[in-house]
Amino acid sequence: MRKLRSRFHRSIFRADPNGDPDINTTPLIDVMLVMLVMFIITIPPPTHSVDITLPQGPDVSGKVLDENRVTIDAADTIRWNGEAVDVAQLGQLVKLASERTEQPVLMFEPEARARYLRVDEAIGAIRRNGGEKLAFPGIRKYGGLI
Repeated sequence: MRKLRSRFHRSIFRADPNGDPDINTTPLIDVMLVMLVMFIITIPPPTHSVDITLPQGPDVSGKVLDENRVTIDAADTIRWNGEAVDVAQLGQLVKLASERTEQPVLMFEPEARARYLRVDEAIGAIRRNGGEKLAFPGIRKYGGLI
């Protein structure tokens, strides 16, 4: 004996009446997309802000000499003539050095156990800020490590 199905049952299930019913998910997805758009539209814009006073001029503590030594130790500390600096300060110091009439030589000496990523960041900061005279005085130390 054949079961009678309601009109509602036939409207949400797409299949032949004798087969297994499949749920039509297209209207569900449409409703979800409309709700998502409505939620995005009704989200209020951010109104909270934090005012920060940024420094105006280059305040660099290191001195620019005729021959400057840039070292990186195994703890990834960059040093400019013995003073610890970060990558941004290194860039400012190199920019100050490159603005001189006779550009000073930068002696770049990373330790053998320094991370390559940190050495690459330092060389990138030097190149981006106009450092052209870059020397590697301790290159012979690395001969046995390769």
